[in-house]
Amino acid sequence: MPDAVRQDVSLQMLRYWMPVALYAGAIFFLSAQPHPEEHLPSFLFKEVSDKVLHTVEYAVLGALCYRAFRWGLNGQVAARALIIAIVTASLYGVTDEVHQLFVPFRESSWLDWLADTIGAVIGALSWRFFFGVGPHPPH
Repeated sequence: MPDAVRQDVSLQMLRYWMPVALYAGAIFFLSAQPHPEEHLPSFLFKEVSDKVLHTVEYAVLGALCYRAFRWGLNGQVAARALIIAIVTASLYGVTDEVHQLFVPFRESSWLDWLADTIGAVIGALSWRFFFGVGPHPPH
């Protein structure tokens, strides 16, 4: 593979997958905190249901995953980006809930995972609806 093509592929991977990795890392960081409310605005925990927070959190992850699978890869994966993005974000939600089993003062719940999955569906579908499914990424 010529160097120019290899560099283009590397930049493409970085452009589409780095946001996914950084956001997943942020989720992991917050999940590892015994008191995540210390790292977020207080109104989120007083006036918003934790299920809504899970849904919004994973809507972003679902959208980023859809974007990465759709335009960061080629072939059959890109063609099935919607379902792969939803499954990937949902499985990450499972690992997040398992991780929280080992964090003091945190709880793990299948209802949280359900909210994560619903969020992933909303996020991936929203990205697809607003930015399309064409062969070229949105600018």
